[in-house]
Amino acid sequence: SLSLLDTNLPAEAETELRGFIAKRLTKGALFEGMGNVASVGLSIPEYKVGCYYCRFQQENILEMATMESDIGAPEYVVCFLEDTFRLELDKYIQSLKINLDLEQKTLETSVNPYLRSWFENAICPIQRVVQLFQEKLAFLLHAALSYTPVEVKNADEKTEKDISRFLAAASLQGLVQEGTMTSLCIAMTEEQHKSVIVDCSGPQPRLCNAGSNRFCEDWMHAFVNGAEGGNPFLFRQILENFKLKAIQDINNLKRFIRQAEMNHYALFKCYLFLKNCGSGDILLKIVKVEHAEMPEARNVVTVLEEFMRE
Repeated sequence: SLSLLDTNLPAEAETELRGFIAKRLTKGALFEGMGNVASVGLSIPEYKVGCYYCRFQQENILEMATMESDIGAPEYVVCFLEDTFRLELDKYIQSLKINLDLEQKTLETSVNPYLRSWFENAICPIQRVVQLFQEKLAFLLHAALSYTPVEVKNADEKTEKDISRFLAAASLQGLVQEGTMTSLCIAMTEEQHKSVIVDCSGPQPRLCNAGSNRFCEDWMHAFVNGAEGGNPFLFRQILENFKLKAIQDINNLKRFIRQAEMNHYALFKCYLFLKNCGSGDILLKIVKVEHAEMPEARNVVTVLEEFMRE
């Protein structure tokens, strides 16, 4: 059975959503701790609803149930009518699991307000960062793409969290091999010896040790132009397109490098691609880390580095 703890849906739509979740539970389609997304038909005019839902158990109750198997640990399902920000909502649920206490007093003063603030805290950070940084967003995109450490100073807790979430969302984490990402983080830290410093003491952030390139500046304009509409979902789509284009460029360069191992003309194509793509500085660092254990490819990258320096 499903007992309702809190909702902001109209009664009819809430009943329909509860029926949808009940069917999923009956079929065993909800796994503990794994967020899912699905399209749901609810009685909300003019809306086709995408729904994020996640089943979980409270952390300390789960431990107790493991030790005393005769105690049935209560389980919960949280639903957000949103299907684009899945990773952010997964993290939001993890924080809820840790802090959940179902005593009525805590439920009313802590858990319910936490659930009601999900849109502001999980969906809007990208939009707030774009509005805060404006043209300086290019430096933040460059830091995210190159895995350069970023240190935020003189910022309130909300702004600091927003910047951290933006950097996580803009990085290629999960899209490149984990070993490559780790090696690249180490290489960037050793190479620069300095983090990008974001000073938020003034009305607009000041950045030190920051870099940029034409690729990040072009995408910055896409974000700033999108700010006129004020739609957080548009910013997320722009961010996903930014990452997709970066991955396409990396894959193209890797293909050219494989060809250049046997063909001098392909080496020249590599060079032209790096010169024209707008992000050659970052792409070259990424493929250098990925090809560190491949002698022929490593030689190609070394030649390309010399060409780019000249």
